[in-house]
Amino acid sequence: MYPTDLTDSQWDCIKELIPPAKPGGKPRTLEMRAVIKALLYLTVTGCQWRILPREYPAWQSVDTYFRTFRDDGTWQRIHDTLRAQVRERAGRHKQPTAGALESQSVKTTQVPGVRGYDAGKKVTGRKGHILVDTLALLLAVVVTSAALSDPAGAKLLFKRLGGACKKLRRIWVDGTYRGHLLEWVLLHCRFRLQPVLRSDDQKGFVVLPRRWVVERTFAWMTQCRRRGSDYEVLVQSSQAMIYIAMTRLMIRRLAAS
Repeated sequence: MYPTDLTDSQWDCIKELIPPAKPGGKPRTLEMRAVIKALLYLTVTGCQWRILPREYPAWQSVDTYFRTFRDDGTWQRIHDTLRAQVRERAGRHKQPTAGALESQSVKTTQVPGVRGYDAGKKVTGRKGHILVDTLALLLAVVVTSAALSDPAGAKLLFKRLGGACKKLRRIWVDGTYRGHLLEWVLLHCRFRLQPVLRSDDQKGFVVLPRRWVVERTFAWMTQCRRRGSDYEVLVQSSQAMIYIAMTRLMIRRLAAS
């Protein structure tokens, strides 16, 4: 009924990854395809929870599933499984050996929650620190106050890397991540950071090698209006919305291949 709705082939890519109802509790009455469709509509359009179209389940029910899957890690597990499938379809190993790191500050609304002022970008809001592979697919994300420095955010992200990143050996970064962070990574991580710097002779906009990949990921995410600004109370919800936005991209890619 809406452009964001799942086609049959897209639903086939994700339906087996949806957790079954917990045994012993109240039987599940909602169709999970309708719940996922409602969440995709909300993520892409950026609408408020309370004005989800009536064709979808009640917003309270959709919100309950969103928060439940957020807290138990389901959104990340679905995302990581689909990423491995996309990489294998592209002829790559499911575990990447190289990636790129960057951050982006976005404004927040007046809802309560973590926020701060990014003096460099002159933005009051939150900062998303993301690590992507060479296909621009998301590997890890941490959302913090925009006041937190890029190196400090990178440390938080590196401490949360899971098994999908165990083969990482090189991460391309910009000049912001030089200094103490390079030494910290050498002591605590198996990979190394490789700064990609702009030449002093270059003027105007220049596409830098390797670093442009992560910028493409930000462009993909901001196609979902829910990511144009941060509307969430909890940073965990912001991270879950990023996983949902990238999951939508990968479902469309898998269904088309």
